[in-house]
Amino acid sequence: MAKVFLIDELKPEDTAMLQALYSRSADSVAAHLEKVKTSGSGKFMERYYVGYGHDSIADCGSTTLFIEGVSVLADKVIQDWPLYSGQETSTRYVDMAKQPIIDPLASDESKKIMADWMDFYVSASEPLKEYLRSLYPQQEGDKEEVYERAVNARSFDILRAWLPAGITTQLSWHTNLRQAKDKLFLMRHHPLPEARQLAEEMLYKLKETYPSSFSHRLVDQQENYRRDIMRLAYYEATEPVGFDCRVNLDKTELAAYRDLLQNRPPKTCLPVILNELGNIRFDFMLDYGSFRDLQRHRNGVCRIPLLSTKFGFNKWYLEELPNDLRRRGEELLVKQIAAIAALNASDIDKQYYTALGFNAACRTSYGLMAAIYVIELRSGKAVHPTMRRLAHKMHAALARELPFLRLHSDLEDSNWDIKRGTHTISEK
Repeated sequence: MAKVFLIDELKPEDTAMLQALYSRSADSVAAHLEKVKTSGSGKFMERYYVGYGHDSIADCGSTTLFIEGVSVLADKVIQDWPLYSGQETSTRYVDMAKQPIIDPLASDESKKIMADWMDFYVSASEPLKEYLRSLYPQQEGDKEEVYERAVNARSFDILRAWLPAGITTQLSWHTNLRQAKDKLFLMRHHPLPEARQLAEEMLYKLKETYPSSFSHRLVDQQENYRRDIMRLAYYEATEPVGFDCRVNLDKTELAAYRDLLQNRPPKTCLPVILNELGNIRFDFMLDYGSFRDLQRHRNGVCRIPLLSTKFGFNKWYLEELPNDLRRRGEELLVKQIAAIAALNASDIDKQYYTALGFNAACRTSYGLMAAIYVIELRSGKAVHPTMRRLAHKMHAALARELPFLRLHSDLEDSNWDIKRGTHTISEK
């Protein structure tokens, strides 16, 4: 008769060793547990994971890093990993007015750019909320606190566009020991200096806590190759295409799954096996703020673009402002674009001074299962409007290419939803 054990009280390396012992012994985990407690996992991990290269052992022990005071640029770098799990501060729900800002140049000119962005973000807040209250009055039966949270959330949706990418945030990263090593060994060669420094700091913390699992010897040939990967894989100079969808699927084979495609209920994923039939690539322009939302979907490839002012500012943010604020916002954009261009800095460093409302040329590639998941989830009314518009374009493109495919996207019009005020985490 089967037995089930639940063992959560061990340290990550002990958990990894406990699972690894199954591969060489048919004894019960109860017996293995005594061995782990008696001998400890340090030498075991050093020998079998690091020394012999049995990487799957390190998949069996997990840890969580909490990273604070990093720019939204570096935040995206940490999250750019297929198996990333974690959370981050949302600019859609949190007032970012008091967040520190990373200013790599620290010159009079660069400080002025940052100060001007934040001055608009702060000074426009109350007038915008008053404007929103006039547009969307509180209805009978609406709870005051829920209504006010919805107004705040809507104002954050709009004003986040004027936040510089140097604004700091915080995030968590829950990872197994192997993925931490693989990710950070690459990240320490990232073209963004802040990302390189973060990688070294995280590796230091991990080595300090798990010395046996992070005692790998650095090999020059591997390090050079990782450096080449980072140079080629980041900040691709993609040119704007408007919107383009390329469906690279074997439609003949896909037809064999017609029943699965047509009878799928809402909020239900297709089987992973359909990914073997090809992929779907989307090229599009999207403001960097909403790109950050899209990049959280890691079951595919989402290239991180270089943030700049060359593709213009997303018009939705300006359209949502009252006339006087819109004029101020437009005047500020003209001034800031010129000021950023005049900075004596690389294009990579200029990203810190560029606001999140500027468009970036983006590219994603998904298997069919992931493409449908992203489209349906990001089509919902609670999704940021600029992201939702893109999801609707993706829906239309996929529906044209695969007319027999059933999609459960939310295509209804929506401009205001008080339910945003219920999306909170608080003590009762």
